Amino acid sequence: MRSNNVRRGELGRFLRSRRERCNPIESGFPRGPRRRSQGLRREEVAMLAGVSPTWYTYLEQGRDIRPSPEVVDSLARVLCLSEDERRYVHALAFGHVVRPQPLDGEISGAELLKRLVAAAEDDPYPVLAVDPYGDLLGWNPAAVRWYDDWDRLPAEERNLLRWLLTAPAARERLVDWAEEARDAVAVWRAGAARCQDTGEIGRRVRELGRLSAEFRLWWDEQIVRERRSRALRFRHPELGVRELRVVPLESPEFAPTAVLVHLPA
Repeated sequence: MRSNNVRRGELGRFLRSRRERCNPIESGFPRGPRRRSQGLRREEVAMLAGVSPTWYTYLEQGRDIRPSPEVVDSLARVLCLSEDERRYVHALAFGHVVRPQPLDGEISGAELLKRLVAAAEDDPYPVLAVDPYGDLLGWNPAAVRWYDDWDRLPAEERNLLRWLLTAPAARERLVDWAEEARDAVAVWRAGAARCQDTGEIGRRVRELGRLSAEFRLWWDEQIVRERRSRALRFRHPELGVRELRVVPLESPEFAPTAVLVHLPA
């Protein structure tokens, strides 16, 4: 209870600080002689955000009210918050970020992923970049030796879950194929819940169900697992059976995409 009070108080103080830095003229209000303070008034923020002045006052005062993500985003727009600040407000209001947007940075998230994979060019172990749908965005040469040559597949089929479920090489390379594929379906379900395009998720579920009886069975089990590090046993064509630990790496700059780094177990 105390932690909630602390977050509400911090949220109110932060909103007030950002309200006071806003330029009334840029927001469409004249800077007349009766304006005693810097920035916007509470009633002006409330009007622009589409909420009542009393409700917004309570929010700044840290009272126990429950704003929706849509209202918080409306306030973020009115107060000209950066994405870093919007995420901070979401964390204070909800304990997590709803619908995170790309962060501004020196380089784009896509370029950062490209550089990360390229840096592993000479690494003897696989490095993969995958999005929440399981689409493969990049991989190093070692991934070809341990997994498969995904360059030979059409672009629309370069998906890690689809490969696990349908490729003969997956059953050959992964010693515990059924266990790993079932776990991948559970991880995919958890990631799908964070995807905004529910229509695309539905299309992919139908497609995977058409391609794999195992997927239909495991999907109906409703098992959910967050992506985490785990050990995988591979049948390497030259080294024989070897165990590697897969470690997912994530960054706000390219989230919700992840880089899967493989380490010797």
